Amino acid sequence: MTQNNLYKYTIDYTLIDDIKKLKEFKILPIFRDELFLIVAVSKDNNLENIRKYFNEPIKFIEVVEKHLEFELEYIDFKLKLFSLAVSALNNTQIKNENSYIINFIDEMLNFCILNKVSDIHCECLEDSVIFRFRIDGELNQFFRFDKSLYYIISSVVKYLGNLDLSQNRIPLNARFSRKIQSDEYDIRVSTMPTIHGESIVLRILDGINIQKDINNIGFENKELKIIKEVLNLNQGLILVTGPTGSGKTTSLYAMLNLLNKKSKKIITIEDPVEYKLDGVMQVNINNDIELDYHTVLKNILRQDPDIIMIGEIRDSESLAIAMQASLTGHLVIATLHTNSAIDTITRLLDLDAQAYLIASTLKMVLSQRLLRILCDECKVYNVLEKVHKSEGCKYCNFTGYKNRRIVSEILKIDRNISNMITNSKNIGEIVKYAKENGFRTIYENGINMVNSGITSLDEFYSKV
Repeated sequence: MTQNNLYKYTIDYTLIDDIKKLKEFKILPIFRDELFLIVAVSKDNNLENIRKYFNEPIKFIEVVEKHLEFELEYIDFKLKLFSLAVSALNNTQIKNENSYIINFIDEMLNFCILNKVSDIHCECLEDSVIFRFRIDGELNQFFRFDKSLYYIISSVVKYLGNLDLSQNRIPLNARFSRKIQSDEYDIRVSTMPTIHGESIVLRILDGINIQKDINNIGFENKELKIIKEVLNLNQGLILVTGPTGSGKTTSLYAMLNLLNKKSKKIITIEDPVEYKLDGVMQVNINNDIELDYHTVLKNILRQDPDIIMIGEIRDSESLAIAMQASLTGHLVIATLHTNSAIDTITRLLDLDAQAYLIASTLKMVLSQRLLRILCDECKVYNVLEKVHKSEGCKYCNFTGYKNRRIVSEILKIDRNISNMITNSKNIGEIVKYAKENGFRTIYENGINMVNSGITSLDEFYSKV
């Protein structure tokens, strides 16, 4: 039989009764057509034994074994969600805290928080709606239901976010809060119209976990020493770089937590403010009322800040203002999208920054990625390939990975590098000098993590 993707089927959960038996046989009834009960199996199943279990004509489809194991691992919870979804369709009340659809949302949020899900994707397809959860940066499909559920999900999310329930033709953004397990969580909502309906994304903003200590978010001792030395400066520009999803926000907030003292005034400019920090003045960009980066940056120095955090340097104007602030007695921390610490210098020049200004203001560039960590429960050493691998188990949602860790490179701009930038030296010369003085690239640090059995070669190549 050809292996099929289990996730493309909408499972009829009313066919599921003896869960213990299904897990024992590693099978899953999917749906019933006019002639057969369609049952998902893996390639190692004993089909004759399975036929004896059912009292009706059976048609088997072979699916990816890990997909089947994943589906069976959470079958109890999925049955609960299915029951709430069916009840919600029969009772479409959304403005009651005890309604079925509100309970559906809360149960899903509770599960996601327990399993460290960062984003919930509710995506409308031609004849169904799917729920995908982002765990450790990777999206996995969790639930697929008849498309009729989408309409009530869309309505309740908009209701919770105080949005227009009838508006589904333009992108919408909102926030709402829910109390889950005695803790208050902020949920950021984004909707986007598509050809089949809306794509709805809920980002779970966990204010508890953002109170990060710079000492325990994954930096090596040598890197920590450099970061702390530079953060002790009274002025200058510190840049954190990397692609979307590389942990830049976590690093920025960890730095702010270290710097947040009574004697310092810190102002942040963010689009949007995701996490609230006590004692920090946070400005939320709002282009609808012309409160943009340029407007805030032009007026921020009148607020007498000691430290300024800029969510993202987007153009030459915002860079120029950030550099000017860092020249006049302010420590400026910002993010920039570049591939490496060295590339950042070239990027600053591309944004029309003068070489002497870069040399005068730039103090450190931290470039980073997040690599998934091999699951300790199923990690094995492959003697032939001489690498560690994980097969996938229930502890890691059958992905082979559990949690993530920073891999980074840090370029500290000392006097010699400043002179080389001022004199427009070749980037290769700067790299050579930095390496002679202890600089290690993100590639070298990542390979070291692979050799140490922390992550896999496949994960390393997919991120670095």
